[in-house]
Amino acid sequence: MKKIYLSVAVLAMCMTSCIKYESKDTDVESADADSTVTDTSATHTAATDTTAVTETPRDSVAEMKAWEAYMTPTEPHKMMAQESGSWTNDMTMWHGPDSPPQKATSTAEIRMILDGHYQETNYKGNMGGMPFQGRGTLAYDNATKEYTSTWIDNMGTGMMVAKGKMDAGGKTMELKGTMVDPLSKKEVPVRETYTIVDANTRKMEMYDTKNGKEYKMLEILMKRKK
Repeated sequence: MKKIYLSVAVLAMCMTSCIKYESKDTDVESADADSTVTDTSATHTAATDTTAVTETPRDSVAEMKAWEAYMTPTEPHKMMAQESGSWTNDMTMWHGPDSPPQKATSTAEIRMILDGHYQETNYKGNMGGMPFQGRGTLAYDNATKEYTSTWIDNMGTGMMVAKGKMDAGGKTMELKGTMVDPLSKKEVPVRETYTIVDANTRKMEMYDTKNGKEYKMLEILMKRKK
Protein backbone atom coordinates (compact mmCIF):
# COMPACT_ATOMS: atom_id res chain seq x y z
CA MET A 1 0.00 0.00 0.00
CA LYS A 2 2.86 2.40 0.81
CA LYS A 3 4.30 1.76 -2.66
CA ILE A 4 0.98 2.66 -4.25
CA TYR A 5 0.89 5.95 -2.31
CA LEU A 6 4.50 6.64 -3.25
CA SER A 7 3.82 5.96 -6.91
CA VAL A 8 0.78 8.26 -6.87
CA ALA A 9 2.81 10.98 -5.19
CA VAL A 10 5.64 10.68 -7.73
CA LEU A 11 3.16 10.71 -10.58
CA ALA A 12 1.51 13.82 -9.19
CA MET A 13 4.89 15.54 -8.91
CA CYS A 14 5.77 14.61 -12.49
CA MET A 15 2.45 15.91 -13.78
CA THR A 16 2.94 19.12 -11.82
CA SER A 17 6.43 19.53 -13.27
CA CYS A 18 5.14 18.95 -16.79
CA ILE A 19 2.42 21.53 -16.30
CA LYS A 20 4.98 24.01 -14.99
CA TYR A 21 7.31 23.44 -17.97
CA GLU A 22 4.41 23.81 -20.38
CA SER A 23 3.37 26.96 -18.61
CA LYS A 24 6.91 28.32 -18.80
CA ASP A 25 7.10 27.56 -22.54
CA THR A 26 3.79 29.29 -23.11
CA ASP A 27 4.90 32.25 -21.01
CA VAL A 28 8.14 32.55 -23.01
CA GLU A 29 6.26 32.57 -26.31
CA SER A 30 3.80 35.10 -24.90
CA ALA A 31 6.64 37.25 -23.57
CA ASP A 32 8.39 37.23 -26.97
CA ALA A 33 5.18 38.35 -28.63
CA ASP A 34 4.56 41.06 -26.05
CA SER A 35 8.15 42.35 -26.24
CA THR A 36 7.54 43.44 -29.83
CA VAL A 37 4.83 45.76 -28.51
CA THR A 38 6.38 47.19 -25.30
CA ASP A 39 9.12 46.49 -22.76
CA THR A 40 7.48 48.41 -19.90
CA SER A 41 5.46 45.47 -18.51
CA ALA A 42 8.53 43.22 -18.40
CA THR A 43 10.47 45.83 -16.43
CA HIS A 44 7.57 46.25 -13.99
CA THR A 45 7.26 42.47 -13.49
CA ALA A 46 10.98 42.12 -12.80
CA ALA A 47 10.83 44.87 -10.17
CA THR A 48 7.85 43.19 -8.48
CA ASP A 49 9.58 39.82 -8.43
CA THR A 50 12.68 41.36 -6.84
CA THR A 51 10.57 42.89 -4.05
CA ALA A 52 8.92 39.54 -3.30
CA VAL A 53 12.25 37.72 -3.13
CA THR A 54 13.85 40.22 -0.73
CA GLU A 55 10.93 40.18 1.75
CA THR A 56 12.17 39.43 5.27
CA PRO A 57 10.77 36.13 6.62
CA ARG A 58 9.06 36.01 10.04
CA ASP A 59 11.09 34.69 12.97
CA SER A 60 9.17 31.54 13.89
CA VAL A 61 10.96 31.09 17.23
CA ALA A 62 10.26 34.67 18.32
CA GLU A 63 6.66 34.33 17.15
CA MET A 64 6.17 31.15 19.17
CA LYS A 65 7.59 32.80 22.30
CA ALA A 66 5.32 35.83 21.79
CA TRP A 67 2.23 33.62 21.53
CA GLU A 68 3.29 31.66 24.62
CA ALA A 69 3.55 34.89 26.63
CA TYR A 70 0.27 36.16 25.16
CA MET A 71 -1.71 33.06 26.17
CA THR A 72 -0.32 32.63 29.71
CA PRO A 73 -2.45 34.12 32.56
CA THR A 74 -0.58 36.78 34.55
CA GLU A 75 -1.06 38.76 37.79
CA PRO A 76 -4.19 40.63 36.57
CA HIS A 77 -5.79 37.26 35.83
CA LYS A 78 -4.99 36.13 39.38
CA MET A 79 -6.67 39.28 40.68
CA MET A 80 -9.79 38.46 38.67
CA ALA A 81 -9.74 34.87 39.95
CA GLN A 82 -9.78 36.14 43.56
CA GLU A 83 -13.28 37.51 42.92
CA SER A 84 -14.72 34.08 42.10
CA GLY A 85 -17.77 33.27 44.23
CA SER A 86 -21.19 34.63 45.18
CA TRP A 87 -21.92 38.31 45.77
CA THR A 88 -24.91 40.43 46.85
CA ASN A 89 -25.41 43.78 45.14
CA ASP A 90 -26.96 46.98 46.46
CA MET A 91 -27.88 48.93 43.30
CA THR A 92 -28.68 52.63 42.90
CA MET A 93 -29.88 54.00 39.53
CA TRP A 94 -30.49 57.44 38.05
CA HIS A 95 -32.43 57.96 34.79
CA GLY A 96 -31.04 61.45 34.24
CA PRO A 97 -28.82 64.16 35.76
CA ASP A 98 -31.70 65.53 37.88
CA SER A 99 -33.65 62.30 38.44
CA PRO A 100 -34.18 60.89 41.93
CA PRO A 101 -32.30 57.68 42.75
CA GLN A 102 -34.00 54.30 42.53
CA LYS A 103 -32.91 51.27 44.52
CA ALA A 104 -32.71 47.58 43.61
CA THR A 105 -30.90 44.45 44.68
CA SER A 106 -29.35 41.59 42.79
CA THR A 107 -26.92 38.71 43.17
CA ALA A 108 -23.81 37.93 41.15
CA GLU A 109 -21.96 34.70 40.50
CA ILE A 110 -18.37 35.25 39.39
CA ARG A 111 -16.15 32.59 37.89
CA MET A 112 -13.09 32.22 35.67
CA ILE A 113 -13.63 30.58 32.28
CA LEU A 114 -11.47 29.09 29.50
CA ASP A 115 -8.74 27.83 31.84
CA GLY A 116 -8.48 31.06 33.80
CA HIS A 117 -8.12 33.37 30.81
CA TYR A 118 -11.34 35.40 31.31
CA GLN A 119 -13.75 36.38 34.07
CA GLU A 120 -17.50 35.89 33.67
CA THR A 121 -20.17 37.40 35.94
CA ASN A 122 -23.86 36.44 35.91
CA TYR A 123 -26.32 38.83 37.56
CA LYS A 124 -29.90 38.12 38.65
CA GLY A 125 -32.41 40.39 40.38
CA ASN A 126 -35.36 42.75 39.92
CA MET A 127 -35.54 46.21 38.40
CA GLY A 128 -38.76 48.21 38.52
CA GLY A 129 -40.74 45.07 39.27
CA MET A 130 -39.25 43.23 36.28
CA PRO A 131 -36.91 40.24 36.46
CA PHE A 132 -33.37 41.25 35.56
CA GLN A 133 -30.57 39.11 34.14
CA GLY A 134 -27.19 40.33 32.97
CA ARG A 135 -23.86 38.89 31.96
CA GLY A 136 -20.48 40.54 31.91
CA THR A 137 -17.04 39.39 30.81
CA LEU A 138 -13.68 40.87 31.69
CA ALA A 139 -10.42 40.23 29.85
CA TYR A 140 -6.87 41.38 30.40
CA ASP A 141 -4.80 41.53 27.22
CA ASN A 142 -1.17 40.65 27.95
CA ALA A 143 -0.02 42.39 24.76
CA THR A 144 -1.80 45.74 25.14
CA LYS A 145 -1.76 45.73 28.98
CA GLU A 146 -5.41 46.73 28.83
CA TYR A 147 -8.71 45.45 30.23
CA THR A 148 -11.77 44.87 28.04
CA SER A 149 -15.27 44.61 29.52
CA THR A 150 -18.45 43.46 27.75
CA TRP A 151 -22.01 43.62 29.03
CA ILE A 152 -25.36 42.21 27.88
CA ASP A 153 -28.71 41.91 29.69
CA ASN A 154 -32.37 41.07 29.13
CA MET A 155 -33.37 44.75 29.13
CA GLY A 156 -31.74 45.44 25.78
CA THR A 157 -30.54 43.79 22.59
CA GLY A 158 -27.16 45.41 22.21
CA MET A 159 -23.73 44.94 23.77
CA MET A 160 -21.63 47.44 25.65
CA VAL A 161 -17.88 47.22 25.15
CA ALA A 162 -15.40 49.28 27.16
CA LYS A 163 -11.62 49.31 27.54
CA GLY A 164 -9.23 50.75 30.06
CA LYS A 165 -6.48 50.25 32.62
CA MET A 166 -5.96 49.83 36.36
CA ASP A 167 -4.44 52.74 38.25
CA ALA A 168 -0.91 52.60 39.59
CA GLY A 169 -2.14 51.55 43.03
CA GLY A 170 -3.98 48.54 41.62
CA LYS A 171 -7.27 49.54 43.26
CA THR A 172 -9.36 51.36 40.65
CA MET A 173 -9.98 50.45 37.03
CA GLU A 174 -11.38 53.01 34.58
CA LEU A 175 -13.06 51.76 31.41
CA LYS A 176 -14.39 53.84 28.51
CA GLY A 177 -16.66 52.71 25.70
CA THR A 178 -20.01 53.25 24.01
CA MET A 179 -23.60 52.08 24.23
CA VAL A 180 -26.63 52.69 22.03
CA ASP A 181 -29.29 55.20 23.07
CA PRO A 182 -32.63 53.53 22.09
CA LEU A 183 -34.28 56.94 21.53
CA SER A 184 -31.72 58.44 19.14
CA LYS A 185 -30.48 55.04 17.92
CA LYS A 186 -26.95 56.42 18.13
CA GLU A 187 -23.91 55.42 20.14
CA VAL A 188 -23.17 57.52 23.21
CA PRO A 189 -20.02 57.48 25.34
CA VAL A 190 -20.04 55.65 28.67
CA ARG A 191 -17.48 55.46 31.44
CA GLU A 192 -17.12 52.92 34.20
CA THR A 193 -15.00 52.86 37.35
CA TYR A 194 -14.46 49.64 39.27
CA THR A 195 -12.93 49.93 42.73
CA ILE A 196 -11.50 47.20 44.96
CA VAL A 197 -12.63 48.54 48.33
CA ASP A 198 -11.35 45.55 50.32
CA ALA A 199 -11.11 41.75 50.01
CA ASN A 200 -14.88 41.33 50.24
CA THR A 201 -16.21 44.61 48.82
CA ARG A 202 -16.31 46.03 45.30
CA LYS A 203 -17.89 49.22 43.94
CA MET A 204 -18.88 49.75 40.33
CA GLU A 205 -19.99 53.18 39.03
CA MET A 206 -21.37 53.76 35.54
CA TYR A 207 -21.58 57.19 33.89
CA ASP A 208 -23.80 58.09 30.94
CA THR A 209 -23.86 61.26 28.83
CA LYS A 210 -26.97 63.34 28.03
CA ASN A 211 -26.91 66.63 26.14
CA GLY A 212 -23.13 66.56 26.30
CA LYS A 213 -23.09 66.28 30.08
CA GLU A 214 -21.84 63.25 31.98
CA TYR A 215 -23.79 61.99 34.97
CA LYS A 216 -23.77 58.89 37.18
CA MET A 217 -26.45 56.46 36.00
CA LEU A 218 -25.62 53.42 38.14
CA GLU A 219 -23.77 52.47 41.28
CA ILE A 220 -23.41 48.90 42.53
CA LEU A 221 -21.95 48.06 45.92
CA MET A 222 -20.96 44.40 45.89
CA LYS A 223 -20.48 42.33 49.06
CA ARG A 224 -19.10 38.81 49.03
CA LYS A 225 -21.39 36.19 50.51
CA LYS A 226 -19.86 34.40 53.48
